[in-house]
Amino acid sequence: MQFHILGAVQAQDFSAAKWALGLRIKNSTDENIEKVFCEGNILRTHLMRPTWHFIVPENIRWMLELTAPRIKPTLASSNRKLKLDDDLLSKSNATIVKALQDHTYFTRQELKKVLTGIGINTDVQRLAHIIIWAELDGLICSGPLPGKQFTYALLEERVKKTRKLSRKQALINLVTNYFKSHGPAQLKGLFLVVRTHS
Repeated sequence: MQFHILGAVQAQDFSAAKWALGLRIKNSTDENIEKVFCEGNILRTHLMRPTWHFIVPENIRWMLELTAPRIKPTLASSNRKLKLDDDLLSKSNATIVKALQDHTYFTRQELKKVLTGIGINTDVQRLAHIIIWAELDGLICSGPLPGKQFTYALLEERVKKTRKLSRKQALINLVTNYFKSHGPAQLKGLFLVVRTHS
């Protein structure tokens, strides 16, 4: 399934995002797209901006390293209102990593129980921000779907180590993926992509 040339595909609405892939990939079906997602050949995480995207494993690390530093400041104001400071996010990150070790896949509600168990208050907004932060830190990503329940997995257990890219090479990759997946595209689109992540 030739998904890698698309770079990243917005996947906030999972069903619609699968449909979007199906329109672009020859001979694909809902079942085989969901199968490759469950197998980890397509991942779902927060990158590019604070919303979910589909991405292939070989691109997830360099793209997170490129985009996360631009996304985190957009969450800072909300984090302050939610009383999520660096110490708490460090504690929640460590707790989530420990909970997901050895290919353990937890749903959001299961992670909520784990965090609540160590005294971290997790209403809907706080939990969402805690999990997004762990994704942006490159600690977790999507796991398989047991039934229709989304799960989270450790990124290091789900994705093989890849060569670290320089910022320049990451930007080149981002631009190349943009033109391959959006062609015909205009230079103003290129400038927007580069400006957003430079």
